[in-house]
Parts: sequence; C-alpha cells; structure tokens
Amino acid sequence: MNHPDDDAQRPASWPVAAVFPLLCLLCVVGVGLLELQSYGEPVLWSYGDGIEIGHGIGTALVGLVLALLSTVVLRHPGHRGIGWTLGAVGLFWALDGLSESYVRLGTVSEDALPGMTFAAWFLGRFTSLLPATIVVLPLLFPEGRFVRGAWGVASWVCMSVMSVIPLAYVIAPYDEPGANLPPGVDPDPTTIWALEGVADVLTGALQALTVIGLVVPVGVVVHRYRRSRDTERDQMRWLLWGALVTVTTVAVTVVLDLGTLTGVVFFVCITLTPIAMTVAVVNPRVVSIEDLLGRTVLLSVVALVLVAVDFLVVAAITFALDDEMAQSQVVLVVLLTTVLLYGPLRNRLSRGVRRLFFGDRANPYDVVAGLASTLESTDEGAEQLAAVARAVASAFGVGFVSVEVDRVSGERLVATYGDRPAETRALPISYRDTVAGRLVLPARGMSSRLSRRDEELLGDLVRQAATAARTGRLAEELQESRERLVTAREEERRRIRRDLHDGLGPALSGVVFQLESARLLVDRDPDAAKAQIGSTSKHVQGVVADVRRLVHDLRPPALDDRGLVGALRQQAEQLSPAPAVEAGDLGALPAAVEVAAYRIAGEAMTNVARHAAASTATVRLDVVDSALLVEIADDGVGIPADAQAGVGMVGLRERAAELGGRCEVTCPSTGGTVVRAWLPLRSDL
Repeated sequence: MNHPDDDAQRPASWPVAAVFPLLCLLCVVGVGLLELQSYGEPVLWSYGDGIEIGHGIGTALVGLVLALLSTVVLRHPGHRGIGWTLGAVGLFWALDGLSESYVRLGTVSEDALPGMTFAAWFLGRFTSLLPATIVVLPLLFPEGRFVRGAWGVASWVCMSVMSVIPLAYVIAPYDEPGANLPPGVDPDPTTIWALEGVADVLTGALQALTVIGLVVPVGVVVHRYRRSRDTERDQMRWLLWGALVTVTTVAVTVVLDLGTLTGVVFFVCITLTPIAMTVAVVNPRVVSIEDLLGRTVLLSVVALVLVAVDFLVVAAITFALDDEMAQSQVVLVVLLTTVLLYGPLRNRLSRGVRRLFFGDRANPYDVVAGLASTLESTDEGAEQLAAVARAVASAFGVGFVSVEVDRVSGERLVATYGDRPAETRALPISYRDTVAGRLVLPARGMSSRLSRRDEELLGDLVRQAATAARTGRLAEELQESRERLVTAREEERRRIRRDLHDGLGPALSGVVFQLESARLLVDRDPDAAKAQIGSTSKHVQGVVADVRRLVHDLRPPALDDRGLVGALRQQAEQLSPAPAVEAGDLGALPAAVEVAAYRIAGEAMTNVARHAAASTATVRLDVVDSALLVEIADDGVGIPADAQAGVGMVGLRERAAELGGRCEVTCPSTGGTVVRAWLPLRSDL
C-alpha cells in the first residue's frame, strides 16, 4: 500500500496539472470578448476612494501565467504544495480580471447585465483577498508548507489575519460608490451601514493590519535563508532575486512616468517573483544564481542611485533657473551627471557586491600576496594549512574548505575551515608531479560558479597550498630521516660491536689459543697436534661463516652471485604464488639502485603472498627515462580506499625517496594492486 507522502512526491498527471491553466484560459477568452464590446466606451462607474474600473485583460493574463507556472511545478516531483497554491492564486487573479471586464461592460450597457450585482460586489469587495494571495506564496516557499517553530506560528497568524481582513471589508461601509450604474445593481449587498459611524476607524485598522501582515513573510524568508544550506540556499536566492528586481522596478516607476508601459511593468512585477519561485523548485541550478543575484544587486543599486541623483538635480535646476532656460540646462546637467557618476559608482559598487557574493576572488593578486605573506609569518605544519584553508574560503566565499596533507608516517594532517556540507569535491594538491594531499571544497555548484579567471586563482592558491604542504612535508621527512639515520647508525654500530666483541673476537682468540696448543704438541705428540689443527680448522670455518653473515647483512650476497634479476627469481621461487619476473636490458646498475630495487620488489612480493589472496603476480624491471622502473602487479583483492598505509607501504616509499625516486601504489578498476617504483640511474649512486 502506498504511503500518502509517496503520492505527494510524485508528479501530478497532465489532466490534473492542466486544470488551472484551462480555467484561466477560459477567463482570458471571456475577458477578451467582453473588452471587445466595451472598447472605446467611457467608464461611468468608480468604487470607493475613486477607484476607476479599468481593463481586466492584464489581471487575467497574470492569472494565466501563474496557472501555467503551477502546471510546471505540479509536473515536477515533490512540490505539490507550491503548485496547487500557484494555480489557486492564478485562478483568483483571472476571476478578478473577468469581473473587472464584466463590470466595465455593465457600465456602458443600458440595462443591467445578469449577475451584475455579484460581479460589482466581487470586484469591489471580495478581491480584497489579493494581498493574501501575494503573502501566502513566500510563506510556503520552497517546501510547500509553513516553517516550523515560532515563525510557523507567526505564519498561521498572518494568514488568519489576511483572510479575516477581506471578510471585514465585505461588511465595512465605504464612501458612496460612483453613480451611473444600471438600475437594480447594488454593489454593496453585504455592507452593514450601521457601522458607518466607525467606518474610517475600521478601515484604518484593517489597512494597518494588512501592512503588518506583509512584514511577516519578510521575516519568514530571512529566517529560511539563514538556516538554509546547499540546494535550499539557492532556492531562497532565486526568491530574493525575483523580489529584488520587483522592488527595483517599482521604485523606478514611482519616479518615472512610464505612460502606456505602466501596464507592462505591472505585469512584470506581479509575475517575475512566481517565475523565480518556479525556477527555484524545478531546477535551481539552471544558471549560477549567486552570479545572477550579484549582478542584479549591482545594477539595482546603480539604477536607484542614478534615478535619485537625476531627480534631485532636475528638481534643483528647475527651482533655480527660469522656465526658458530650464529644459536645455536640465538635459545637459543630467547627461554630465550620468556620465561622470556612472563609471566610478559602478566600479565601486561592483567591487563591494562581488566581495559580498563571491569573496575576494575579484582581486586575485591581493589574495595570493596575502596568503604568501601569511605563510611566511606562520609556523610550519597545521597552522600553515589552516591559513591556506582560510584564504581559499575568503577568496571564493565558500563556507567550507579542508586542506589534507599525507604525512610520511601514513597519517593525514587535516586543517578545516567551516562546517562540512553533505556533498564535497576533492582537488589534488600536486608538487612536481607528486600528489602531496588534497583540497576539499563544497561539491555543489563550484564548477558552474568559477570563471576562467577564478580557476586560475584557485590554481595559484592550490600551488601555494602545495608549496606549504611540501615544505612542511620535507621538513618532517628531513627530521625523521635524521632521526632514522642516527638511530640506524647507532643500532648498526651496536650490532657490529656485539658481533665482533661477543662472537668474532672470542672466536679469533680461540683460534690463537688452539694454534698455540698445537704448536706445543708438535714435538711431544704429533698426532695430538694434527687433531688440534683439524679442530682449529673447523673453528676457523665457523668464524668465516660469521664473517659472511656480517657481509650478508651489509649487502645481499645473492645480488653479487646471481645479479638483480636472478636474486629476485630466487626469492620468488620461495613464495606462493610464485611471481613471474620479467626484465628488459637493464645494463650495469648502481649498487644502491640494485639494493633498493631488491628490497622494494621483495617487500611487495611478500605482501602479495601474505595479504593479496592473488592467483598470479608479475614483477617487471625496465629502464624508462634514465630510471629503473620496478613494477609488481597482482590480481588479488586490492587495498581499501580508506585503509591507512602500513609500515611496509611506508618503507617502500622511503626506499625510493632515499635515492630521489618515487613509489606509488594503485588499485586499478579491473582489480588487484600495482606497485610502481622509479629509481633514478645516476652515476653517483
């Protein structure tokens, strides 16, 4: 059985989603027919405080657009609340336009049209619900339901008030409506005229409540924006963008007389925010809303400032000059003001807006120079990585940055700025073709928000991070190398001293003692002397074996006896599965390279036998670009991505790094593990 929430998440069917557009289309057709009959006729009726009856086609088209938007939303899964609300609001606007056209036709008709009383009442009284239709959308956006908590309670109270206010308007007395209505038409059938004495107070109170009700959606939108993350944050930015363009347009039209374009501007102002909401719930990533919102803020502020300055200049000049000179002087001063003010104002505002929405990336030199200066004065290690994380976050205006560097010991040093989002992307931090770590950024939207210049800046910052990571890594490696060298040297000295003092020294002393005993027996007992010399010979052979053991510890003798390839094949024969050893023409290899290759290949083959659960393994040796390539591949289980590097893996990298080479361990998608080591073939090794 399907859960009700599952049905709410599915897209609505076409017949269901098309109900509102069809009803609104019928209203638009009806408005068109009514307007044709009343076109050119004078309007003879106004309502209340001089509200004249206009053409309903604009209002009806607004309703049709909202209904079409509701279809788009309903056909998208998961947003039925917004879709149904858009459709209902659109139908209400379309009915408002239809009633307006019907009443307009009724004022030019000799006889009362059927239902004229209801149409006049609906237009004059019931359409006071229009503010509620504007308020409900931002209260529900983007989830399709009221927000939880205190703001949710405020939303319910707001909608209750905005719904009760129209009911109060239905009964509140107005001033006497305009005359010339057809006989028998009563535009106020629900008015309680006994309240006429308090009509002004009641109307003023209702208007004040309406203004207060319009404040709550603003608070709800700000609350949702502050707590939003990721996709929801972009959805709220779309709403802010639509509201910003609408407010700017209205502010400009207050100062400028647009004449016949006023209707078009009204249509744009009403429909733009719902269009932005539709884009937000259907596909908020269709364009970079951060970039769009930033540019819109810039243009809006510039437009408002220029209009305000032009208005003040025109008013001042008109007041100061006489009428004959005013027109030419005003045009000249306005042009000069616009030219001189626009460029500097736009540049300053552009820097401020870009810093607000995109961080410091507009000034890449300052970002890189500031980071370099910070790194110079910051201690190595975690503090430098933290400085890099802060610089990247500031430059790109992101809330999360993590710089991760792999340490020699196999551990990972991490410096984090901000809270980690649900989705992230990792960029490798490379230094001279060696991956030293990674830079983790929010995954969503980063690629679409970065221009070519931004990508270059990110590359510069990553190189700074790589340098800082490499510097700290080299310092760490140097210190650890020094410690290992000192420890290894002292341990080797201790071992050799112990072997010489406790083993070889007494053994040689015993040889001397036995030879001296044999010398004393030569004259008295030749047979005993011979036996003594034989025993001494065996003792000397044991001493020679000890010497060979000491030599073996210094350099594997198999390398001298069989060469590198033969020594590896000998070692491979003792493992299961026995790896196949393949080699090209290696030529004469430096002794240090031979030992390192032998140790690396031996360790890797041992790991295959112990841990890989492989059926086959191959060791390949070849000379590539003046370096000995040692490759060990198997078809085993591979290495988990989150596994920490063990002592063996760290030892492989260290042996390669000691000769200035490198070693990498990869797990191909086909399975198994591949270990590759490049050992430079320098003559000084």
